Formats: sequence, C-alpha cells, structure tokens
Amino acid sequence: MLKVFLINGAIIALTVVIHCEFLYRFTLVMPRLRIRHRLRILLGVFAAISAHAVEVWIFAAAYFYMDKSPSWGQLEGNYDGSLLSSAYFSFTAFTTLGLGDILPTGNIRYLVGLESLTGFVLITWTASFLYLEMTRYWDRD
Repeated sequence: MLKVFLINGAIIALTVVIHCEFLYRFTLVMPRLRIRHRLRILLGVFAAISAHAVEVWIFAAAYFYMDKSPSWGQLEGNYDGSLLSSAYFSFTAFTTLGLGDILPTGNIRYLVGLESLTGFVLITWTASFLYLEMTRYWDRD
C-alpha cells in the first residue's frame, strides 16, 4: 500500500509542479508580449490547453505501465493496451468526463480517482488564472 501511495503521490506532484511552473512562466511572459492584449489571453488559453495535455500524458504513461504489471490491476473494457488508449482514458479521467467504456480494476483505481481530483483542481486553477489575466488586460485594446 505504501508503494501505491508513493507512486501516486509522485505522479500528482509532478503534474502540479508542471502546472504551477506554466502559470508562473506565463505570468512573467505575458506583460512582455508586444501584441494586442486579447491575443495574449488567446495565447494563454492555447498554452493552458497544452499544459493540461502534457499533464494528461503523464497520467497516461503511468496507466500504460501500470496496466502491464499485475500488482497494479488493469484497465478493462474498450482498452487495447496501447499508449493511445491510455491517453484517451486519461483525458476522460482528467476532465472528470468518465465515459465508463474503460474500467480500472485493482490498485490502479486509486490513481484514476486522484487524477480526476487533480484534473478538476488544475482546470479550475487555470480558469481562475485566465479570468484574472482577462480582467487585468482585456479592456486595454
């Protein structure tokens, strides 16, 4: 159980640090951009989507490798064992969409639940960040 806790915690910590770093770097770059303010926000949205995609792929890689180890459990249903199927499953978990066509069994379930919670928090954090940036820069054009 300690192994499950430590590995899941490391994956979550990595994604949160990546997200925090993205927001911090974007805050530094935003005022230096010599483009219209609304375009800055648009760049922020595209950058945020890219950051979320990187975070999802980190979880996807974890599912891909965990599924290959019997001690972690597996992903069942419409899952073919590929990295792309792992990414699809990760996107549905991260966004809390959870279609249910792929079902986790065993210890892998804990990471799935934690990914949904992490995704919800990071998406909300991004929305709050972009809202603050919009209120700061929106009417300057």
